[in-house]
Amino acid sequence: MKPTPLPSPLTPVEIVDEYFIETRNRIIEVAAFLDRLDRADPEVANLDFRVKALHRALELVLAGSATGRVREIQLLMSDQDNRPLAALDRKGAVGAPDPSNQSPRV
Repeated sequence: MKPTPLPSPLTPVEIVDEYFIETRNRIIEVAAFLDRLDRADPEVANLDFRVKALHRALELVLAGSATGRVREIQLLMSDQDNRPLAALDRKGAVGAPDPSNQSPRV
């Protein structure tokens, strides 16, 4: 059973007035990132699991439902395996799960 979305306390016009410029800036940042990748070497960049996840997330943004975009993208960008790692596999988060990473779990 799908959860029923809560109604927004803001009207659509109020939402656009409040968040449009911030959202516009974020979209420009994404476009700039993708342009930098294209100038570097798009064939190599598109093999990276994080870039693949970003492309899929953008597809979900455009095709997603009003109630499921955020959830679907959070799941896409999150490691669903909650077993602890046997050893630290890197120092920092990478922002998306690496499907080729077969680090042993405890």
